Amino acid sequence: MKKSKFTESQIIGILNGQESGKSVADICRDHGISQATFYQWKSKYSGLEVNQLKKLKDLESELAQYKKIVAEQAFQITVMKDVIEKKL
Repeated sequence: MKKSKFTESQIIGILNGQESGKSVADICRDHGISQATFYQWKSKYSGLEVNQLKKLKDLESELAQYKKIVAEQAFQITVMKDVIEKKL
């Protein structure tokens, strides 16, 4: 997937332009994006502030770490069960 040339905080700023009263066509023309892109961003980032986005990213990375820990523990438990079964 192609990486966007806008950061997520810039995207939120662009979306806030509509709330200030500018038309979608003007915003898209100013920033060089299509209206479809604008509406995709709006569906993804609607109602978020920059600080909320940072908290969300932090929580997602923390969750990924926890999932990794759980997967490693489950693997260790499986290995230990296999070792115990072979000894008996």
